[in-house]
Amino acid sequence: MLYKMKNFIIILTIKILNIILKIFHKHGGNILGKIAFKLNPKIFQYFKVNCPVIAVSATNGKTMTNNCIVYTLKKSGHKVVSNIEGNNMETGILSTILKNCTLTGKIKADYLVFEVDESYVPVVFKDFRLDTLIILNFFRDQLDRNGEVESLILRIQNFLKTYTGNLILNHDDPNVARLAKANPNNKNIFYFSVEKYQFATEKLKEAGEGKFCPFCKTKLEYEYYQYSHIGNFKCPNCNFGDNPIYKLATNIDLKSKTFDVDNITYTIKGNSIYLIYNYTATLCVCSLYNISTDIIKESFSTFSLNNGRLEELEIKGIQTIINLAKNPTGSNVSLRILNEDDSQKELLFVLNDNIADGFDVSWIWDINFNNLNNVSRIITSGKRAYDIAIRIKTSGFDAKKIEAYLDLSEAVKHLYETDVKKYIIANYTSLEPTRHELKLLQKEDNIK
Repeated sequence: MLYKMKNFIIILTIKILNIILKIFHKHGGNILGKIAFKLNPKIFQYFKVNCPVIAVSATNGKTMTNNCIVYTLKKSGHKVVSNIEGNNMETGILSTILKNCTLTGKIKADYLVFEVDESYVPVVFKDFRLDTLIILNFFRDQLDRNGEVESLILRIQNFLKTYTGNLILNHDDPNVARLAKANPNNKNIFYFSVEKYQFATEKLKEAGEGKFCPFCKTKLEYEYYQYSHIGNFKCPNCNFGDNPIYKLATNIDLKSKTFDVDNITYTIKGNSIYLIYNYTATLCVCSLYNISTDIIKESFSTFSLNNGRLEELEIKGIQTIINLAKNPTGSNVSLRILNEDDSQKELLFVLNDNIADGFDVSWIWDINFNNLNNVSRIITSGKRAYDIAIRIKTSGFDAKKIEAYLDLSEAVKHLYETDVKKYIIANYTSLEPTRHELKLLQKEDNIK
């Protein structure tokens, strides 16, 4: 009784704080969850959930996939509770739950869908229901917080040893596919895969993590690489990588922005291979929960994040594409998109080293700046503007065509001195400030 009363008071207090924050036009982010979690670290056990709980985790792509799942479920008429703004650690997820539960801990929804930081999957779902877990990929990211990829994989693998719910795995990432064997008793394993696309390579062109079989240590053999270590692999010794595929994306056409699954063509707004993986994962979820194909097709054709993830803007009449890249793979994928575009363009790369980014920016030396296609100028900015400028220079790019500005507004101003297409890559804490400067410029142009 005392336990229930304590949680009742905690939730009541949090709801009052949330009202106060709204009065001052503050979202709150993690703060409500931080307070509640400090008052009771076991509070996740208190909530009453009578609907499917879906979680999306990955190094890259979890926000897009999570929000696309939510968008599609809502299109089909369902009430969905989700942390679509991000805030994907335990306190952020707790904040979302607290805002949407009753004082007795009941959550009224048809689905709960959460984007979850890879490190926090075991933390959140140790005491909270989980029905479906989607894992997209694992790459090196924020080494000073996460450590090496292997340590992260082992933490999730340990959690999965007792997990028996739906497990949706990227078959083309050996670091993800290996998790299917974490619990031999779990028969609810669903693999998704993407057929070879036009720009796939026979050799590894970028930094990758999946070189050896996690079971017999034999070097994996790849038929092709889509990007980084994502591709069609197999262990020649123990056949790791030879599994039935639940959903396979075929006929990838990035120019027309279409792909097929089960002989059905889907049209999307983005033109990147890693987006195809995210949409295919979303299809797996929708199929498991019997969402109609017509709803999925409509959802995919209209969905867009518009939050700096391959966001397209027009500024001063110039086509501009901005993308978040917080690690080598994210940066390399952004550069792939740039290189797959034959038009003349310029690049702005914004790099910070704040706490949320990780202080260690040595990862920029794993970015492949070699042989950039039709890039006439590169501008760098952010707290580490000169670091990234030096990295680009050492790749062989003409130093005379590199400009570094610590002041972001100056960088954006100089970027639009020319009228060629713009690509912008920004890491975690630099993304919103960069979007803000772009929006200001866009607004000024519209006023004129």
